[in-house]
Amino acid sequence: MARPRTFDPEVAIEKAMQVFWTHGYEGASLPDLLDGMGLTRGSLYKAFTDKKTLFLKVLERYEESAVLEGVKMLNDPAIPDGADRVMAMFTNAYQRVTEGDQRGCLLCSAAAGPSNYDDEIATVVSKSLGTLRDGIEDALRASPKHAALDDAARGELADMLISQYVGLRTMARARIGPDMLRNAVRSVGAMLA
Repeated sequence: MARPRTFDPEVAIEKAMQVFWTHGYEGASLPDLLDGMGLTRGSLYKAFTDKKTLFLKVLERYEESAVLEGVKMLNDPAIPDGADRVMAMFTNAYQRVTEGDQRGCLLCSAAAGPSNYDDEIATVVSKSLGTLRDGIEDALRASPKHAALDDAARGELADMLISQYVGLRTMARARIGPDMLRNAVRSVGAMLA
């Protein structure tokens, strides 16, 4: 008879997310994960099969907790101008760096890392970045200046902005100086002006 789990898988995934976010996919060793999650090797493998399966679950959780929250902010009618919502997303990302958070975006790190060689991870990353990109495009529709653009032009601007966001968050993880990051945010402001 199998012993019941003595841990909450959702809490374990949350803890694993912090480990992957700090160390990256490649840098998160099994001992890092076991220590961070408070699990034994057997419990981890029994619950999550392997590191990649665990990482895919972490990316799912990240989409729920970070990406969808970002989209929610991009669609927040309390900020009437959608361009201001987009600018707030970039400003908030920069602010986190100035407050000492050098982790960047877990999704952006995955895009620059394991997505390069793993099709399944690449599919999940592409879907989540697409969700965020679509949130940016929706915000642009709510901007008086950008609502007048045709769909193709607005879509191209959203593509450019998601590229800027991935770049900014990846640069933050690479510990690029705050001046360059601030300039990147300013360039977004100029694009939206």
